Amino acid sequence: MPAAAINTAEAPVPAAVEAQANVEQASNVSFDPVALKAKYLEERDIRIARGGGNTQYKFLDGASSKYLKDPWTGNDTQREPVVEETEVVIVGAGYGAQLIATELQKVGVTDFRMIDKAGDFGGTWYWNRYPGAQCDIESYIYMPLLEETGYMPTEKYAHQDELLEHAQRIGKHFGLYERALFETEVKEMRWNEDESKWLTTTSRGDKITSRFVIPAAGPLHKPKLPGIKGLDSFKGHTFHTSRWDFDYTGGDVSGGLVNLQDKRVAIIGTGATSVQIVPRVGEYAKELYVFQRTPSSIDVRNNQSTDETWFKGLEPGWQKKRMQNFNRLINGAERDVDLVNDSWTSVGRILMENPLDWSDPVAAGTRFQMIDFEKMEAVRHRASTIVKHQPTAESLKAYYNRFCKRPCFHDEYLQTFNRPSVHLIDTRGAGVDALTPTSIVSQGKEYPVDAVIFSTGFETSNDWSHKTGITMLGRDTSITEKWKNGLSTLHGSLVRGFPNAFFVQYFQAALTFNLMHVTGEQAQHFAHIIAAAKAQNIRSVEPTQEAEDGWVNTIVQGAAGMAQFFGDCTPGYYNNEGTVSEAGAKMAGYPQGADAFFQLLADWRAEGRLEGLEKKFYGNAP
Repeated sequence: MPAAAINTAEAPVPAAVEAQANVEQASNVSFDPVALKAKYLEERDIRIARGGGNTQYKFLDGASSKYLKDPWTGNDTQREPVVEETEVVIVGAGYGAQLIATELQKVGVTDFRMIDKAGDFGGTWYWNRYPGAQCDIESYIYMPLLEETGYMPTEKYAHQDELLEHAQRIGKHFGLYERALFETEVKEMRWNEDESKWLTTTSRGDKITSRFVIPAAGPLHKPKLPGIKGLDSFKGHTFHTSRWDFDYTGGDVSGGLVNLQDKRVAIIGTGATSVQIVPRVGEYAKELYVFQRTPSSIDVRNNQSTDETWFKGLEPGWQKKRMQNFNRLINGAERDVDLVNDSWTSVGRILMENPLDWSDPVAAGTRFQMIDFEKMEAVRHRASTIVKHQPTAESLKAYYNRFCKRPCFHDEYLQTFNRPSVHLIDTRGAGVDALTPTSIVSQGKEYPVDAVIFSTGFETSNDWSHKTGITMLGRDTSITEKWKNGLSTLHGSLVRGFPNAFFVQYFQAALTFNLMHVTGEQAQHFAHIIAAAKAQNIRSVEPTQEAEDGWVNTIVQGAAGMAQFFGDCTPGYYNNEGTVSEAGAKMAGYPQGADAFFQLLADWRAEGRLEGLEKKFYGNAP
């Protein structure tokens, strides 16, 4: 998920950073920016040389589908198939789907059905119960509907059990449980043109007819594995972090993994999830080997308990105001106050005091690059001061711009590498070579292990139907066929040929690190359109071809403006694993940033004309 940070849409990081002007501007810093830029590009090129793009991952089909099994439900609940008609079908039961459900209720739409393969509400926090799991965005802006439910998070960055409990709280507070079908996978959604309705069929034989459908499966939905040679030959224990096996490790989400005390464990991956599990596994494993392709940047988290007096003194509307403030700080657009005041917003605080002058884009972009260099130098210096073995500390340093990958924040991860039983295996961008029945092979050396934990992320940029498991058939084609050459939408959510369908995604929409902010705005937008359709006797809505093409063009042109920034980045899912393509460009966000995107949607709703939508009416309505 590329960030809309620093208003990069207005001026991407310029090539001028390599010019002598940078050196002059850097006379008061302790590093050579030209050499640092060269180092960034060297590290990028090492990883691009590996190649592979998304093909370097193994997607979970066939025998590998065992990694998708739900470890949290116990025995499957038996029930008769549901055959019914409803107004809206929502696919998903995470925070995003709950926001959609509550927005529908606000506009008087109470006849809806929620469907999820999980056994309860929670989404990401239902599946990801790995030890150490917690949100890395401040709880007060990440956990939705705090004011509506009257809930006060216990700490600035809540842990998994509290996050899951809050999803259940929302479900009870808004009466969502009686509208939900759990342990149920949507298999197909098919549009019936004659009836202007969707038919949703599921793994349990359900047949649900509805006027509207809202697939809200979420971006962290379906895990993926590395496409390592010999993956299926390993005879030890394996699992993915999103399906943690506490029967094997012992303990729970807080730690206590006592069963690992006689085990040699490997963790493959060093992204945001791994940063949280390494300290917990490292505390108990007899030996822990952490295999790293590219290091994450590790800044200070500084978690703390919530001040009850402060929280109770917040004025109504505080949560949305705080969310907007965070987003504006990340984008370098806030000029007055930092309400969140954490490591995420640290650069925003610098820009509040000394704003960039975009009347000279080259000078502004060059200055921002210097600010980014200084920030990342401080993060790298932190590794040197914490990790005692300096070669390991050097391997843990991230040499790329701050928002090339999702920044990480932790106060125990780096410290864990001071344990004599914890070993960082830096593959220098090459990844693991192979698995044997008893070992992991990296750079020609074998590491005998008893268990391999895959911390290798989720499907994000491949075929929509594959990552959701849903075959979606519109008026004349499938969504797979529609999007075979890249996404094509209006506002990232409405698709021509798929009437009365609203897709929840950040591609072609707003790109911000606080995904709940994006989904909340989309939920309000969807509810508005559905309410307008009901009020105006509209049978179906979908984008006109002109409106859809115009939006895609806006996105692609904006992506061109960001091409150098992401082209200079080390490969990852933010830049399609370093693979440049037209389809990749269509996965970018609104080029003016999240704030502007939210305002665009608000203005569109205020006009009240459903601009850009083709409307078909019941009867003789206009």
